[in-house]
Amino acid sequence: MSGQQNWGKNRVAHEHLRPARRGIGNQASGILNRDTTLAVATAVGAVGPGVVTGNTAVHDPTMCKDKNGKYFVFSTAPGLEIRTSTDRTAWTLAGKVWPNGASWTDAYTGTSNGNLWAPDCTYINGVFWLYYSASSFGSQKSAIFLAKSTTGLPGSWSNEGLITSTSSSNNYNAIDPNVDPSTGKLTSNTPTALAQRTTASGAVEASAVYHFGNYYYLFTSWDKCCSGTSSTYNIRVGRSSNPNGGFVDKAGVALTAGGGTLVLASAGNIIGPGGQDLMTDGDGPIIVYHYYTSTGSFARLLEWLAGAYDMHHIFRCSLKKHA
Repeated sequence: MSGQQNWGKNRVAHEHLRPARRGIGNQASGILNRDTTLAVATAVGAVGPGVVTGNTAVHDPTMCKDKNGKYFVFSTAPGLEIRTSTDRTAWTLAGKVWPNGASWTDAYTGTSNGNLWAPDCTYINGVFWLYYSASSFGSQKSAIFLAKSTTGLPGSWSNEGLITSTSSSNNYNAIDPNVDPSTGKLTSNTPTALAQRTTASGAVEASAVYHFGNYYYLFTSWDKCCSGTSSTYNIRVGRSSNPNGGFVDKAGVALTAGGGTLVLASAGNIIGPGGQDLMTDGDGPIIVYHYYTSTGSFARLLEWLAGAYDMHHIFRCSLKKHA
Protein backbone atom coordinates (compact mmCIF):
# COMPACT_ATOMS: atom_id res chain seq x y z
CA MET A 1 0.00 0.00 0.00
CA SER A 2 1.18 3.51 -0.75
CA GLY A 3 1.82 6.00 2.01
CA GLN A 4 3.12 3.33 4.38
CA GLN A 5 5.09 4.72 7.31
CA ASN A 6 8.43 3.14 8.27
CA TRP A 7 8.50 1.35 11.61
CA GLY A 8 12.29 1.16 11.58
CA LYS A 9 14.40 -1.96 11.12
CA ASN A 10 13.92 -4.78 13.58
CA ARG A 11 16.97 -7.04 14.00
CA VAL A 12 15.40 -9.55 16.39
CA ALA A 13 14.82 -13.00 14.90
CA HIS A 14 11.20 -14.09 14.58
CA GLU A 15 10.14 -16.76 17.05
CA HIS A 16 7.00 -18.86 16.65
CA LEU A 17 5.49 -18.21 20.06
CA ARG A 18 1.94 -17.55 21.16
CA PRO A 19 2.17 -14.45 23.36
CA ALA A 20 -0.02 -12.99 26.02
CA ARG A 21 -2.46 -10.26 25.06
CA ARG A 22 -2.13 -8.23 28.22
CA GLY A 23 0.94 -8.06 30.41
CA ILE A 24 2.31 -6.74 33.67
CA GLY A 25 2.21 -2.96 34.00
CA ASN A 26 4.39 -0.69 36.06
CA GLN A 27 1.73 1.36 37.79
CA ALA A 28 -1.41 0.52 39.73
CA SER A 29 -4.57 1.04 37.75
CA GLY A 30 -7.26 3.36 39.06
CA ILE A 31 -10.41 2.65 41.02
CA LEU A 32 -13.54 1.66 39.12
CA ASN A 33 -15.66 4.63 38.16
CA ARG A 34 -19.08 3.92 36.71
CA ASP A 35 -19.06 6.60 34.03
CA THR A 36 -16.41 4.91 31.92
CA THR A 37 -17.64 3.19 28.79
CA LEU A 38 -17.03 -0.01 26.89
CA ALA A 39 -15.82 0.20 23.32
CA VAL A 40 -15.46 -1.89 20.05
CA ALA A 41 -14.61 -0.08 16.55
CA THR A 42 -12.70 -0.33 13.05
CA ALA A 43 -9.71 1.65 14.11
CA VAL A 44 -8.08 4.63 12.69
CA GLY A 45 -6.46 7.70 14.16
CA ALA A 46 -9.15 9.95 15.58
CA VAL A 47 -12.11 8.01 14.16
CA GLY A 48 -14.63 7.31 16.91
CA PRO A 49 -15.90 3.91 18.01
CA GLY A 50 -19.10 2.32 16.74
CA VAL A 51 -22.32 2.31 18.74
CA VAL A 52 -22.92 -0.46 21.28
CA THR A 53 -26.08 -0.63 23.37
CA GLY A 54 -27.30 -1.95 26.71
CA ASN A 55 -25.38 -2.20 29.97
CA THR A 56 -21.95 -0.91 29.02
CA ALA A 57 -20.46 1.00 31.99
CA VAL A 58 -17.16 -0.85 32.32
CA HIS A 59 -13.51 -0.39 33.24
CA ASP A 60 -10.57 -2.39 31.82
CA PRO A 61 -12.69 -4.62 29.56
CA THR A 62 -11.57 -7.92 28.07
CA MET A 63 -13.65 -9.79 25.48
CA CYS A 64 -13.78 -13.38 24.29
CA LYS A 65 -16.19 -15.59 22.36
CA ASP A 66 -17.37 -19.13 23.17
CA LYS A 67 -17.92 -22.07 20.81
CA ASN A 68 -21.57 -21.08 20.29
CA GLY A 69 -20.68 -17.56 19.11
CA LYS A 70 -21.67 -15.82 22.34
CA TYR A 71 -19.53 -12.85 23.39
CA PHE A 72 -18.39 -12.18 26.95
CA VAL A 73 -16.90 -9.00 28.40
CA PHE A 74 -15.29 -9.15 31.84
CA SER A 75 -14.31 -5.95 33.63
CA THR A 76 -12.91 -4.38 36.79
CA ALA A 77 -15.33 -4.45 39.75
CA PRO A 78 -15.78 -6.11 43.13
CA GLY A 79 -16.12 -9.77 42.14
CA LEU A 80 -15.42 -8.96 38.44
CA GLU A 81 -18.45 -8.14 36.27
CA ILE A 82 -19.67 -10.29 33.36
CA ARG A 83 -21.53 -8.94 30.33
CA THR A 84 -22.79 -10.98 27.39
CA SER A 85 -23.90 -10.34 23.81
CA THR A 86 -24.99 -12.44 20.84
CA ASP A 87 -24.08 -9.81 18.23
CA ARG A 88 -21.19 -7.78 19.77
CA THR A 89 -23.53 -4.79 19.86
CA ALA A 90 -26.27 -5.23 22.50
CA TRP A 91 -24.83 -6.05 25.93
CA THR A 92 -26.48 -7.43 29.07
CA LEU A 93 -25.05 -7.51 32.61
CA ALA A 94 -25.05 -11.21 33.53
CA GLY A 95 -23.62 -10.94 37.05
CA LYS A 96 -20.23 -11.49 38.64
CA VAL A 97 -17.46 -14.06 38.49
CA TRP A 98 -17.33 -14.05 42.30
CA PRO A 99 -20.85 -13.02 43.47
CA ASN A 100 -19.91 -13.80 47.10
CA GLY A 101 -16.59 -11.99 46.92
CA ALA A 102 -13.03 -13.30 46.67
CA SER A 103 -11.65 -13.41 50.21
CA TRP A 104 -8.27 -14.73 49.00
CA THR A 105 -7.63 -11.33 47.39
CA ASP A 106 -8.38 -9.20 50.48
CA ALA A 107 -4.73 -9.08 51.57
CA TYR A 108 -3.93 -7.28 48.31
CA THR A 109 -6.99 -5.05 47.89
CA GLY A 110 -6.83 -4.01 51.57
CA THR A 111 -10.57 -4.47 52.05
CA SER A 112 -13.27 -7.11 52.02
CA ASN A 113 -14.68 -7.69 48.52
CA GLY A 114 -12.57 -4.93 46.97
CA ASN A 115 -12.24 -4.09 43.30
CA LEU A 116 -10.53 -6.77 41.22
CA TRP A 117 -8.74 -5.21 38.27
CA ALA A 118 -8.01 -5.62 34.59
CA PRO A 119 -9.16 -9.18 33.83
CA ASP A 120 -7.87 -10.99 30.75
CA CYS A 121 -10.05 -13.67 29.13
CA THR A 122 -8.95 -16.43 26.77
CA TYR A 123 -11.27 -19.19 25.54
CA ILE A 124 -9.41 -22.41 24.71
CA ASN A 125 -10.86 -25.88 24.04
CA GLY A 126 -14.20 -25.08 25.66
CA VAL A 127 -12.73 -23.45 28.77
CA PHE A 128 -12.59 -19.78 29.83
CA TRP A 129 -9.24 -18.84 31.38
CA LEU A 130 -9.65 -15.56 33.27
CA TYR A 131 -6.63 -13.84 34.82
CA TYR A 132 -7.24 -10.85 37.10
CA SER A 133 -5.38 -8.51 39.44
CA ALA A 134 -5.80 -7.66 43.10
CA SER A 135 -4.25 -4.45 44.40
CA SER A 136 -5.08 -0.99 45.71
CA PHE A 137 -4.51 2.40 44.12
CA GLY A 138 -0.85 3.45 44.26
CA SER A 139 0.33 0.17 45.80
CA GLN A 140 2.82 -2.39 44.53
CA LYS A 141 1.51 -5.03 46.94
CA SER A 142 -0.33 -6.69 44.09
CA ALA A 143 -1.13 -10.14 42.77
CA ILE A 144 -2.45 -11.92 39.70
CA PHE A 145 -4.90 -14.81 40.08
CA LEU A 146 -6.56 -17.29 37.71
CA ALA A 147 -10.18 -18.47 37.45
CA LYS A 148 -11.61 -21.08 35.04
CA SER A 149 -15.10 -21.90 33.77
CA THR A 150 -16.74 -23.95 31.01
CA THR A 151 -19.72 -21.56 30.65
CA GLY A 152 -18.35 -18.12 31.59
CA LEU A 153 -21.46 -17.45 33.69
CA PRO A 154 -21.84 -16.47 37.38
CA GLY A 155 -21.51 -19.39 39.79
CA SER A 156 -19.51 -21.52 37.37
CA TRP A 157 -15.97 -20.40 38.16
CA SER A 158 -13.23 -22.32 39.95
CA ASN A 159 -10.49 -20.52 41.86
CA GLU A 160 -7.18 -21.67 40.38
CA GLY A 161 -5.16 -19.62 42.84
CA LEU A 162 -2.22 -17.24 42.78
CA ILE A 163 -0.08 -16.88 39.64
CA THR A 164 2.42 -14.21 40.72
CA SER A 165 2.72 -11.23 43.08
CA THR A 166 4.82 -8.14 43.76
CA SER A 167 5.74 -5.98 46.73
CA SER A 168 7.24 -2.54 47.30
CA SER A 169 10.70 -4.00 46.65
CA ASN A 170 9.87 -4.67 42.98
CA ASN A 171 10.30 -2.07 40.23
CA TYR A 172 7.19 -3.32 38.42
CA ASN A 173 3.64 -4.14 39.48
CA ALA A 174 1.74 -7.43 39.14
CA ILE A 175 -1.39 -6.04 37.50
CA ASP A 176 -2.91 -6.13 33.99
CA PRO A 177 -2.38 -9.88 33.43
CA ASN A 178 -2.28 -11.66 30.07
CA VAL A 179 -2.12 -15.32 29.12
CA ASP A 180 0.33 -17.39 27.11
CA PRO A 181 -2.22 -19.69 25.42
CA SER A 182 0.29 -22.53 24.95
CA THR A 183 0.59 -23.27 28.69
CA GLY A 184 -1.43 -20.76 30.71
CA LYS A 185 1.55 -20.48 33.04
CA LEU A 186 4.52 -18.22 33.70
CA THR A 187 7.32 -18.74 31.20
CA SER A 188 9.91 -17.41 33.64
CA ASN A 189 10.18 -16.05 37.17
CA THR A 190 12.40 -13.28 35.82
CA PRO A 191 10.44 -10.40 34.23
CA THR A 192 11.53 -8.91 30.90
CA ALA A 193 11.15 -5.16 30.29
CA LEU A 194 9.28 -4.51 27.03
CA ALA A 195 8.46 -0.79 27.36
CA GLN A 196 9.14 2.15 29.62
CA ARG A 197 8.75 5.91 29.69
CA THR A 198 11.66 8.33 29.77
CA THR A 199 9.95 10.68 32.25
CA ALA A 200 9.91 9.81 35.94
CA SER A 201 6.16 10.37 36.27
CA GLY A 202 5.20 8.80 32.95
CA ALA A 203 2.90 5.83 33.43
CA VAL A 204 2.75 2.91 31.01
CA GLU A 205 0.36 0.05 31.78
CA ALA A 206 -2.44 -2.19 30.45
CA SER A 207 0.00 -3.86 28.08
CA ALA A 208 -1.54 -6.15 25.46
CA VAL A 209 0.52 -8.19 22.97
CA TYR A 210 -1.24 -9.23 19.76
CA HIS A 211 0.19 -11.50 17.05
CA PHE A 212 -0.81 -10.38 13.56
CA GLY A 213 0.92 -11.33 10.32
CA ASN A 214 4.68 -11.44 10.81
CA TYR A 215 4.70 -9.21 13.88
CA TYR A 216 3.75 -8.98 17.52
CA TYR A 217 2.07 -5.68 18.40
CA LEU A 218 2.45 -4.30 21.92
CA PHE A 219 -0.37 -1.94 22.89
CA THR A 220 -0.05 0.09 26.10
CA SER A 221 -1.96 2.80 27.94
CA TRP A 222 -0.06 5.96 28.87
CA ASP A 223 -0.58 8.74 31.39
CA LYS A 224 -3.44 9.34 33.83
CA CYS A 225 -6.32 6.91 34.22
CA CYS A 226 -9.50 6.97 36.24
CA SER A 227 -9.99 10.71 36.76
CA GLY A 228 -13.22 11.33 34.88
CA THR A 229 -13.01 14.22 32.44
CA SER A 230 -9.49 14.98 33.75
CA SER A 231 -8.20 11.62 32.50
CA THR A 232 -5.33 11.82 30.02
CA TYR A 233 -5.12 8.10 29.22
CA ASN A 234 -4.13 7.29 25.62
CA ILE A 235 -3.29 4.12 23.69
CA ARG A 236 0.14 3.56 22.10
CA VAL A 237 1.61 0.74 20.01
CA GLY A 238 4.91 -0.70 18.83
CA ARG A 239 5.80 -3.92 17.06
CA SER A 240 8.50 -6.60 16.95
CA SER A 241 9.13 -9.93 15.26
CA ASN A 242 9.88 -11.36 18.73
CA PRO A 243 7.30 -11.21 21.56
CA ASN A 244 10.12 -11.18 24.11
CA GLY A 245 11.52 -7.78 23.10
CA GLY A 246 12.75 -5.47 20.37
CA PHE A 247 9.50 -3.47 20.07
CA VAL A 248 9.76 -0.21 18.11
CA ASP A 249 7.24 2.42 17.06
CA LYS A 250 6.63 3.75 13.52
CA ALA A 251 9.58 6.13 13.84
CA GLY A 252 11.89 3.27 14.83
CA VAL A 253 12.15 4.38 18.47
CA ALA A 254 12.41 1.49 20.90
CA LEU A 255 9.53 1.20 23.35
CA THR A 256 12.13 0.72 26.09
CA ALA A 257 13.45 4.20 25.18
CA GLY A 258 10.08 5.94 25.46
CA GLY A 259 8.77 5.10 21.99
CA GLY A 260 5.12 4.43 21.16
CA THR A 261 2.95 5.37 18.17
CA LEU A 262 -0.28 7.06 19.23
CA VAL A 263 -3.37 5.00 18.39
CA LEU A 264 -6.13 6.77 20.33
CA ALA A 265 -6.23 9.88 22.51
CA SER A 266 -8.97 12.10 23.91
CA ALA A 267 -11.10 13.67 21.19
CA GLY A 268 -14.46 15.35 21.62
CA ASN A 269 -16.70 13.29 23.88
CA ILE A 270 -14.20 10.41 24.08
CA ILE A 271 -11.99 11.15 27.08
CA GLY A 272 -9.03 9.08 28.27
CA PRO A 273 -9.33 5.94 26.10
CA GLY A 274 -7.31 3.01 27.44
CA GLY A 275 -7.33 -0.23 29.41
CA GLN A 276 -7.38 -2.05 26.06
CA ASP A 277 -7.52 -5.73 25.13
CA LEU A 278 -7.49 -7.47 21.74
CA MET A 279 -9.11 -10.54 20.21
CA THR A 280 -9.69 -11.98 16.74
CA ASP A 281 -13.22 -12.35 15.38
CA GLY A 282 -14.64 -13.41 12.01
CA ASP A 283 -14.27 -9.90 10.58
CA GLY A 284 -10.76 -9.31 11.85
CA PRO A 285 -8.82 -8.15 14.92
CA ILE A 286 -10.83 -6.35 17.61
CA ILE A 287 -9.56 -3.88 20.19
CA VAL A 288 -11.78 -3.25 23.21
CA TYR A 289 -11.18 -0.34 25.60
CA HIS A 290 -12.88 2.02 28.04
CA TYR A 291 -13.17 5.79 28.06
CA TYR A 292 -15.02 8.56 29.88
CA THR A 293 -17.68 10.82 28.43
CA SER A 294 -18.87 14.21 29.58
CA THR A 295 -22.53 13.12 29.53
CA GLY A 296 -22.71 9.56 30.93
CA SER A 297 -22.09 5.91 30.23
CA PHE A 298 -22.39 4.16 26.88
CA ALA A 299 -20.32 1.73 24.83
CA ARG A 300 -18.28 1.60 21.67
CA LEU A 301 -16.27 -0.97 19.73
CA LEU A 302 -13.06 -0.45 17.79
CA GLU A 303 -11.90 -2.99 15.22
CA TRP A 304 -9.44 -3.49 12.39
CA LEU A 305 -10.37 -5.46 9.28
CA ALA A 306 -7.43 -7.86 8.97
CA GLY A 307 -8.24 -8.96 5.43
CA ALA A 308 -7.90 -5.45 4.00
CA TYR A 309 -5.14 -3.86 6.09
CA ASP A 310 -1.95 -4.77 7.84
CA MET A 311 -1.94 -3.71 11.50
CA HIS A 312 0.59 -0.94 10.81
CA HIS A 313 -2.00 0.81 8.64
CA ILE A 314 -4.18 1.52 11.65
CA PHE A 315 -4.60 5.15 10.62
CA ARG A 316 -5.91 4.16 7.18
CA CYS A 317 -8.74 1.77 8.04
CA SER A 318 -12.35 2.68 7.34
CA LEU A 319 -14.95 2.92 10.09
CA LYS A 320 -17.47 0.12 10.27
CA LYS A 321 -20.33 0.62 12.69
CA HIS A 322 -22.24 -2.25 14.21
CA ALA A 323 -25.90 -1.25 14.12
